[in-house]
Amino acid sequence: MDFTILSSNLTNPTLLFFVLGIIAAVVKSDLEIPAQSVRFISLYLLFSIGFKGGQELSHSEPGAEIWNSLIFGLLLASVIPFYTFFILRKRLSISDSGAIAAAYGSVSAVTFVAASGFLEQQQMVFGGHMVAVMALMEAPAIIVGVALKMKYDKDDGIDSLKSIMRHSLTNGSVLLILGSLVIGLISDAKQAEGIKPFTTDIFKGFLAIFLLEMGITTARRISAFRKYGWFVALFAIFVPLFNGCLAAILSGYITDSEGNRFMFAILAASASYIAVPAAMKIAAPKADPGLYIPMAIGITFPLNITVGMPLYFELIRIT
Repeated sequence: MDFTILSSNLTNPTLLFFVLGIIAAVVKSDLEIPAQSVRFISLYLLFSIGFKGGQELSHSEPGAEIWNSLIFGLLLASVIPFYTFFILRKRLSISDSGAIAAAYGSVSAVTFVAASGFLEQQQMVFGGHMVAVMALMEAPAIIVGVALKMKYDKDDGIDSLKSIMRHSLTNGSVLLILGSLVIGLISDAKQAEGIKPFTTDIFKGFLAIFLLEMGITTARRISAFRKYGWFVALFAIFVPLFNGCLAAILSGYITDSEGNRFMFAILAASASYIAVPAAMKIAAPKADPGLYIPMAIGITFPLNITVGMPLYFELIRIT
């Protein structure tokens, strides 16, 4: 186990603000982020992730491996939330199932960064297009999660597949991240530099505030996580490990690069606690963030850092 990576991420300022939010709620502090401010930050994070992904994609030289990688990433992000939704529905509400499925079909940017550090220590590299793959995997997972929620939640009043897809694709959060990615892809590089301070330089600051609010929300609603006990805990452990190992093996048919295969495994195994919570606050307000955020950041994230990375790495080396 590589405890250096674990230590580095546990001292990440953005994650420490999440812990501060939990502490604030536990000691019953009056610290609170205004609801409208949280909504703005949520939209900003979606915009920034999408735009930067489009920019990375525009800088990549077109080739068969890049296109195959993008398609493979899209498939992972579409299939994982689909099958996990039906596992979760056996024990959880439709809204919670949709939100959790979207979170586990989507990706964690922080885990991605930690994985790049792991590869650097192993003196290995990965392709720059994998950043675009990461960004592209956000939207399909959100779309599938929202679509399944709309299909099975009769309160939404939507009964046709056409209506489900239309409402999913026109959902504000989904439209923003997809639109931002397209804009980043087609934007002139020099012109895009003009908004780089907004999309990049202040991103971590807004992320820290967002995670502060998520920490407060999580601690206040932690009872929902305890209510479902072992079911959600086991899901948060075994589903990511299964997804990561499967992606590590299947990605061998897409690329010969061990670094890229490792990143695919990490993307498949990670769970979003940035883009998806931001989207679900808008798309699935009945879903309990005190359930899907602790699963993603409290169990799956440290699991991938401590156990997952060495496991996926060794699996790739022997296959």
